[in-house]
Amino acid sequence: MTLMLASVTNPAEAEAVWAGGADIIDLKDPAKGALGALDADVAAGIVRSVGKRRLVSAAAGSSLGAPGAVVDAVAAIAATGVDYVKVGFSPDGAGADCVRALAPHAKDTKLVGVLFADCAPDLDMLALMANNGFTGVMLDTAKKGAGRLLDHMDVAALDRFIDRCRENGLTSGLAGSLEAPDVPRLLPLQPNYLGFRGSLCQGRLREAAIDAASVRMIRDLIPREFDGQGGRAEAGIDWRLLLGRGFVPAKEHIVETDLIFVHDLVLACAIGAYDFERIQKQNVRFNIDVDVRRNERRFDDMRGVFSYDIIIDAIKIILGRGHVDLIETLASGIADEILRYPCVARVCVRVEKLDVMRGTVGIEIKRERAAEQAAGGERMPVLPGNAA
Repeated sequence: MTLMLASVTNPAEAEAVWAGGADIIDLKDPAKGALGALDADVAAGIVRSVGKRRLVSAAAGSSLGAPGAVVDAVAAIAATGVDYVKVGFSPDGAGADCVRALAPHAKDTKLVGVLFADCAPDLDMLALMANNGFTGVMLDTAKKGAGRLLDHMDVAALDRFIDRCRENGLTSGLAGSLEAPDVPRLLPLQPNYLGFRGSLCQGRLREAAIDAASVRMIRDLIPREFDGQGGRAEAGIDWRLLLGRGFVPAKEHIVETDLIFVHDLVLACAIGAYDFERIQKQNVRFNIDVDVRRNERRFDDMRGVFSYDIIIDAIKIILGRGHVDLIETLASGIADEILRYPCVARVCVRVEKLDVMRGTVGIEIKRERAAEQAAGGERMPVLPGNAA
């Protein structure tokens, strides 16, 4: 299950995101950059105010220079009593030296290394962090206001990052000016947590105060089965992946559907069973129609629609995992991925190779949700009918 991390600057903001349902309360000073460290006394005060109600993480800074400076910064933040300390690294030898310097501290402090999607991150550093005792790795953006995470790395690249975290036994986190529409696009990748600051603030300004309504919006878009006290989340809601900008599944008796489609999408694909098809990519056209069951509940925000982004991302994730021999395999994989969402009633996938001949060749498949499919194997369970 993916958790929600909310960054705060003071005890009042910590209380606000706790009330809004954040799973992890993160301490940082937005005025000092992506990983600006709060004053140690302020951070310690927030830790005391939160108590044990939520996990608390804190930024220790980034680009701190010599390994000694990094060690001192991490030690100062760890002394405040936080559960996790986040520290950013450059993708070069200096960053690697800092990782090694922190190895002794990893025995007593849960360290989360942060790489920056807009600074050519070196994913080979994941193994180095794992070997030096780090608990997890997070992807963020260093230059706020210069693009969201998905502007710098697409879903296929993020999928590879999360897979490599799993391979190295590291927890994974994604952040970087994330907005509400990004949430359902990132949840299928199954990161351990998603991090937010700007989208939770008044006017979407990361240095402004926390806005309670914005916290609730993001909270509703991230699945939550249990609250932090061992009970069900409010109103029994289990918002698993929620719609594609929303994914709220329909009740069984509702038969109305909306058609969501992606037509004439052409991508260069590594596909084909012949040897000559393995040495170069070829253009493939995708036409996909998805019938989405409507729900009695009506939303006028991101929770109310199934997004075409989900369809496009499903294609890119599959293609990003390597060469596909058969066009039939590609079409079936796309259909299976889309049918994981309970609000999807049926899907039609048409895949055409454009470079084989003067014309097109390909396949069209139609798949429909089986009644028993809702019992398992989906990306989210069905929303309880009486949830409010």
